[in-house]
Amino acid sequence: MALVPKEKLPWYHQFCSSVLKTGPIPKHVAFIMDGNRRYAVKKHVERIEGHSQGFDKLAEVLQWCQELGVKEVTVYAFSAENFKRSKEEVNSLMELARSKFERILKEKGKLEELGVRLCILNVCAAYTSRLEITQAVKDIKWGVEEGLLYENDITERLMDRTLQIPKVDLLIRTSGEVRLSDFLLWQSSLSYLSFLKHLWPELTVWDFYGAILLYQQSYKVIKEERELNEKEMMEEESLCEKDSLDPSEVQRKRRQRVENFITKLNEKRL
Repeated sequence: MALVPKEKLPWYHQFCSSVLKTGPIPKHVAFIMDGNRRYAVKKHVERIEGHSQGFDKLAEVLQWCQELGVKEVTVYAFSAENFKRSKEEVNSLMELARSKFERILKEKGKLEELGVRLCILNVCAAYTSRLEITQAVKDIKWGVEEGLLYENDITERLMDRTLQIPKVDLLIRTSGEVRLSDFLLWQSSLSYLSFLKHLWPELTVWDFYGAILLYQQSYKVIKEERELNEKEMMEEESLCEKDSLDPSEVQRKRRQRVENFITKLNEKRL
């Protein structure tokens, strides 16, 4: 399946998309693309064919997200646990991923020529949330040791900024499994979680629209919880300023240190 659609989505898809866009649309959607191997067994094809159709489904899903105005998409492509599979399957999977993502990069140029802007796509490979959180803690420790941060700069908000993937609004997992499998544990704490029965290659636009609709129905509660969390973070940060004669100056300098730390950290990661 090509990333550049040969034709627009059918009118009824566009109509449903327009209706959904009258409500809140998640800025960041994450997908656990589960069920490729089970799909291959179900269809009596080779495992690699199941994974190939899974990548094609990703291209289709990106088109749905683009149509709705989703700004960022993160997909769980391979966990660190996947590398415990047979060497043959891992090698085939890596080669497939390379060829598919090369095509995505090539077709990105065609999209830009048509005036279409793709959302940000984050692909998590050899990933576990525990490793990401552990690395973020090490990065903050490095920042303190380098004199970029003070110990009282270490807050929940700083942790949010240090993680490589931002907070998620909606997380969708296919295949009927009801667990996160060590994926975006920190970032999904105040998100809407949708667990769908269909295997990933079988996911339909109606499944996706249904998840968006349920997110919208829960949006008020999610918003209230996030506002409460924001208030708690501000109270946490204000504790460091209570003995200061000029709290606003303390805040300004902290923000300056944090921005400098994030800049240096991003340079270090390159």
